[in-house]
Amino acid sequence: MGFNSHFADLPTTIFEVMSGLARTHEAINLGQGFPDSQGPEALRRLACDGLMTGSNQYPPMLGIPALRTAVAEHYGAHQGLELSPEHVVVTSGATEALAASFLALLSPGDEVIVLDPAYDAYRPLIARAGGVPRTVTLRPPLWQLDLTEIENAITAKTRAIVLNNPMNPTGRSFSHSELMGLAKLCQDHDLIAICDEVWEHVRLTDQPHVSLFALPGMAERTVKIGSAGKMFGVTGWKVGFVCAEPAIAKVIGKAHQFLTFTTAPHLQAAVAQGLGWEKAWFEEQAVGYQAAYQLLRSGLIEQGFHVLDSEATYFMCLDLQQSGIDRPALDFCLEAVKTYGVAAIPLQSLYEKPDEAPPIIRLCFAKQEAVLREAIGRLARARQAMLP
Repeated sequence: MGFNSHFADLPTTIFEVMSGLARTHEAINLGQGFPDSQGPEALRRLACDGLMTGSNQYPPMLGIPALRTAVAEHYGAHQGLELSPEHVVVTSGATEALAASFLALLSPGDEVIVLDPAYDAYRPLIARAGGVPRTVTLRPPLWQLDLTEIENAITAKTRAIVLNNPMNPTGRSFSHSELMGLAKLCQDHDLIAICDEVWEHVRLTDQPHVSLFALPGMAERTVKIGSAGKMFGVTGWKVGFVCAEPAIAKVIGKAHQFLTFTTAPHLQAAVAQGLGWEKAWFEEQAVGYQAAYQLLRSGLIEQGFHVLDSEATYFMCLDLQQSGIDRPALDFCLEAVKTYGVAAIPLQSLYEKPDEAPPIIRLCFAKQEAVLREAIGRLARARQAMLP
């Protein structure tokens, strides 16, 4: 019996592995990126009302009109984008949005630039769509875009670049000058930018989010992907959206119709209303994440860890070597979860060539204060035990 070569030999995603170990060992899970709260009560009540009083049959394939309109208006209000509902396709999460985008936009043999360390879905989805991932590696501690290196990776076959901004796992939010340079490369070489921007509202500094879509000449060649799960801290809802020029969105919609086809209507309706909340609500939520980040960051620094700066996302990175720990990142993470009760993600799992990855681990800080304080103590004990 034969299997699809792109998936048969793929390991189980590191996020599922570490979460499974966290459950087995009753550990604090700072590995997989989800909050330990249940999300805004007001949003959940809207979903409950929609389930009981709204339609429970197939909604329109491209998304309910209220949500497509709400997405366009939200990005107009928050990021100054000029969008209409025709720019928007609602998907079952951002990963499905990525899959639909790759399937719609790539032909066999097309090359796609991926920036390492990269969310682990990118390369398998590109390959399954017939594309060929080409890696450009960003380097700690600043994780800056090396525009020269990116341009050197472009060939006659290059069709697209994937930009995760803000970036998981590094916590980087790319500067306006970096984005302008990348936009020029896209225009000079006729590339499509597939922008995974799910962390756009989870901001840890005063730097506003700038979408590549908003830069001059980029609206017609950018696919912007967002996630209600990340916007509202309800990761299990799997409500995502693609924003692109209507001609591009139409083709992505055709790919989407043969993936999940559509998304639960009561969740779509709730998200549509939530996207219309005042800016102050989103700003207040970001303040909560900032406090959690600072608590974990300062606590780990006090315990001798070398913490890399984050500007956005739920994540921070620790450099094990700079923390005095001469252990591979995966070894540290396995020992930490099994013996000390804290799950983390080794960045080597998010590189095309794991052996070339730096000894860095990723932690999710979107947790309650008591959980973070306990995690600090457990990680401190792990570090002490693993010092030379």
